[in-house]
Amino acid sequence: MKLVGQESVTFTCPVGGKRSTFSLVDEFGCGERYAGLAYECVDAEGIKYQGVLNSVGVGIVDDHFSGPLALAMSVLYDGVEKLYAKLVDRQNYPLKITELQVRAEQTRFINQDASRPQSNPYKKDGDTDFCQIEVRHLVDHVSHLPPEVESHYPPCIGAKRLMGKHGQRGVCISGSRHTVLQVRPLRALRPLLSTAPKFCALNLYQLALMATLSYCPFGQRPDKHPISEPSVSFAHTPSSGNWFGDALATFEEVWRVDAAQTHAYYPLYEDVAYSRRFEIVPFDPALYPSNDPALGEDQESPAKVHFLDDRDQIVSTDTQAFATHSDEIILIAVRGTSEIGPDGSRDIDAFQVPFDEGVGAVHRGFYEAAKVAAKFVTEYLERFYSGQTLLICGHSLGGAIALILAETLRRRPEGYNIVLYTYGAPRAGDEVFIAGAKPLVHHRMVNHNDPVPSVPMTWMKIKPSDYEPRSGLLFGGVPRFIGAYVTSIINWDGEPFGHHGELQHFMPVDLGKGERSHILWAPACETLAQHAACSLALGVYEGLPRRAGMVEQMLSAADHSMTHGYVPCSWATLKRWQEALDLNRARITDLELEWVETLLERVKQQVIQRSRELRSSADPYRRTTQYAISSLQLEAKKIEETLMRLLHLKHQALEADEVYGHHAAQPEALAVNIERWLAHAENKRKEQLAMAPPGLSMRELTASITGFREHVIGAPFDIDDLLKGA
Repeated sequence: MKLVGQESVTFTCPVGGKRSTFSLVDEFGCGERYAGLAYECVDAEGIKYQGVLNSVGVGIVDDHFSGPLALAMSVLYDGVEKLYAKLVDRQNYPLKITELQVRAEQTRFINQDASRPQSNPYKKDGDTDFCQIEVRHLVDHVSHLPPEVESHYPPCIGAKRLMGKHGQRGVCISGSRHTVLQVRPLRALRPLLSTAPKFCALNLYQLALMATLSYCPFGQRPDKHPISEPSVSFAHTPSSGNWFGDALATFEEVWRVDAAQTHAYYPLYEDVAYSRRFEIVPFDPALYPSNDPALGEDQESPAKVHFLDDRDQIVSTDTQAFATHSDEIILIAVRGTSEIGPDGSRDIDAFQVPFDEGVGAVHRGFYEAAKVAAKFVTEYLERFYSGQTLLICGHSLGGAIALILAETLRRRPEGYNIVLYTYGAPRAGDEVFIAGAKPLVHHRMVNHNDPVPSVPMTWMKIKPSDYEPRSGLLFGGVPRFIGAYVTSIINWDGEPFGHHGELQHFMPVDLGKGERSHILWAPACETLAQHAACSLALGVYEGLPRRAGMVEQMLSAADHSMTHGYVPCSWATLKRWQEALDLNRARITDLELEWVETLLERVKQQVIQRSRELRSSADPYRRTTQYAISSLQLEAKKIEETLMRLLHLKHQALEADEVYGHHAAQPEALAVNIERWLAHAENKRKEQLAMAPPGLSMRELTASITGFREHVIGAPFDIDDLLKGA
C-alpha cells in the first residue's frame, strides 16, 4: 500500500496459479505430426515456461500468472536428413530451418488449391479458442519462409502488446483456456520437369514456358541498390521473381509468362515439401552480411543472385537470364532477341572466332553474350550446385547463347549432367564445334515455318554474288509452306556454320475440309527442315536487304514467337502424345503418313527434274552449278530416309517416358499431377493440332473392310485381330 496525499492506493498483485493448454494441429485436425516439439511460453509478467508437446500435439502451461501467453517454437533443426542438413550447413545463404518447419512440410492441404479451411471445427466448444497460423508466426527467422497468406481466423492481435513488452516473437494465446492452432502446411508447387536425357514432350512444353519467362524482368521490389528496407518482395507479374519467390511458394498455380499473354498455358505442377521447391534465396541484412546496405552498390539481393541483366553496364552484351534451383534441378533460362537495336546487332555479328573452351569456331556475337552468361551461371553453381541436373533452355538468340553456354559448362571439370532444350535457335558454331559438342544432350525444336533456325543470314558469310540463281526450286502441288530449296548456301571462307542437337520439327498436316493435325519428328531432308530459309533466301536474291531490315523481317514471323508459336505447339504435342499413350497408339496415323508420303513424292520428283535441268544447262561445270547438282541428288536420297523415319514412327507404340520422362516411373504420383493440370478448362479444350485426325486413310479403310489391322510394334496383340487377319 502507498499513500498519496490523504488517500491510499492499493496495488493489485498479479494472480498466479493459472493453467492453460494449447494444441498444434494440421488442416485435418491431427496433432500427431507435431508431437515432441519443444516450445516456450512467456506470461504477462515475463516469466518463461518451457515444455514439449505430447503425443497428440498438446502443450500444457501450469502455474502461470493470469493473462495471455506468448507462444514460440524456434528450436532449430539438428537432424541428419540430407535435404535439410545441406540447407542448414551450406556456405552461401544457410537457412535457419526449425524443427517446426520440418514437421509442417510433412503435412498436406485439405483443399487441393491450398485455400484455407473456412470453418471453425471448435466453435461449439465455449472453452476453446481457434486460430489459423503459419510457421513464420512462431519462429525467429522468417526471411526464407513463404509470404503470409490471408487467414479466416488470424491469431489474437493482443500478441503485439504482449510481445512488444517482453521482446518475444510468437502467437498470443488466451490464458486459462484451451487454444487450437491450425498450422498451415509448408508445401510449394514445383514445375514438373524430367531429369532424364531422353527427349520428352513434358520437358518440351514446360521449358518452352520457362524460356518465355526469361523475357520478363526479375520483378524484385525494391530493385535499386543499396536496399535499406529489411525485406524485399516480388509483386510484379509476370516475373521470374514472382513465379518462384512468391506465387509457387504459396501454392498459387501461375500461368502468365508474357505481359501481353491472354491465353492461359498452365505448367504441370507437383506438390512438394517447401524446402524442395525452386528456391529464391532470402534477403535479411541482419542475418546475411552480403545483404548489408552499407555495401552500397556491392550489396547483394535475390535479384543479383538469380538474375543476369547486363544492359546497363559500361561494356554491355544485352544479355538476360535467370537461374533457380531445387534439390534435383538447377534451371537456367536465357532470353532471346528482345530489342531490335542491340540484340539485332548481336544476331548479325557473325564473324567466326575460336571457341576457347573447346574446339572449333563460334559466332562472335553469340559467344560474347555466352561468356557473360557463363560467368553468371558459374558463380551460381559455385554457390548452389550439389549434384543436381542442369536443365538449360533458350529461345532464338537465347537458344544460340544457351548452346555455347551449355558446351562451356560441359567441358568444365565438375562433370555436370546437362540437358539442353532450345526453341527456334539459329546456328551458333561451325562443324568442328558441332562435332566436339556431340556428347552434349541437346533437343532442338523448330516450328514448321520459323525462318530463324534455318536462314543463313550474314553469319553464313554469303554475298549476293555467291548465289546460283538457278539452284532455287519453287515446288508446285505441295502446301504453300514448303517454299523452296536453295543449294548454294555455303561458307566459302571456312568451315560452314551448322546446327547442333537432335531436331524436333513441328510440322502441321493440312488434311483438307478444315481438318488439321501435326507431326513432331526429325525429317532427314532439307526440303522440310530448311524450307523457311530457302524461301527467304530466294526472296532476297536480287539484292540482300540491309542487315537490320532482315532481322526485323525474321522477328515478325509468327512461327518464331513463343506465346503464339512455340508454346502452343509444345502444348499441342504434349496433348497429342498423351492421347496416343492413353490409347496405345503410335504418334502418327496412317492418314498423316499417306499425306506426307504424297507430299514428299511430289517434292522428290521435282528435285530430280531440277537436277536434270542443271546437268543440261549452258554451264554445267560452274562450281556453284556442280554443287547444286550434287546437293539436289543428296536431297533425293534424304527424302527416302525421311520416309523411313516416318514409317518407323508409325510402327512404334509411344512409350510413357517419351511423354513424361523419368516421371513415368512413378505413375501414381504422375496421375495426381496430371489430374491437377486437367482441372483447368484450358487443358481440356478440343484443339485439332492436339488430336489425332478423325478420318480414315486408305490403309484403315481397307482394314475396316477386310477386318485385318496392321499391328503396331510395342502394342499388345489381340487374338481376335490375329484370327481375323488369318
